[in-house]
Amino acid sequence: MKIVIADDHAIVRSGFSMILNFQPDMEVIGTAADGIEAYAAVAKNRPDILVMDLSMPPGESGLIATGKIKEDYPDTKILILTMHDDEEYLFHILKSGASGYVLKNAPDEELLLAIRTVYAGGTYIHPKMATSLVREFIKNDKSGSSEDPFELLSKRELEILPLIAKGYGNKEVAEKLFISVKTVEAHKAKIMEKLQLKNRPELVEYAMRKKLLEF
Repeated sequence: MKIVIADDHAIVRSGFSMILNFQPDMEVIGTAADGIEAYAAVAKNRPDILVMDLSMPPGESGLIATGKIKEDYPDTKILILTMHDDEEYLFHILKSGASGYVLKNAPDEELLLAIRTVYAGGTYIHPKMATSLVREFIKNDKSGSSEDPFELLSKRELEILPLIAKGYGNKEVAEKLFISVKTVEAHKAKIMEKLQLKNRPELVEYAMRKKLLEF
């Protein structure tokens, strides 16, 4: 298995590389420090699996990068590393295109099992979260749609929302994302409309509630 590891901590990348390279069926062929580098590493190396941290400040988050990578390189399976074990994170992770997730405090054996499961075409979910996942899918199937307006946001809006919440101005956001100020303003208006927010304080509060400021 050809693997790329993306994490903003060099010591984590080194530690995981040692663990995986010790396995006879695994080889780490690249590493990355944020979502942008992860995309570049996948484009260059075309790994079988990308093991990626969900939160990689100050660069692009793993959640945003997952959607981009799955769209452009669908053959690369993505396994997310996260400190969060709540349902909301699990649903967003899977809907973004990832094949599963592992908690960062999980034992080495679980990480290896998750990688092999994903490589074989399966989805790795911690057993204690499986019931919650099934319950949510059943609920959405009955309702015919998701009740969370957060899922109505586009990929670009998901990039812009946390930047605005962190205090960046329209010009700064435009420079970071290589788009025009007018485009940022248009997306910001759409975000406020979709989430039914009236002002920046409400947007910041929403971002905090969704834990977007941790990305």
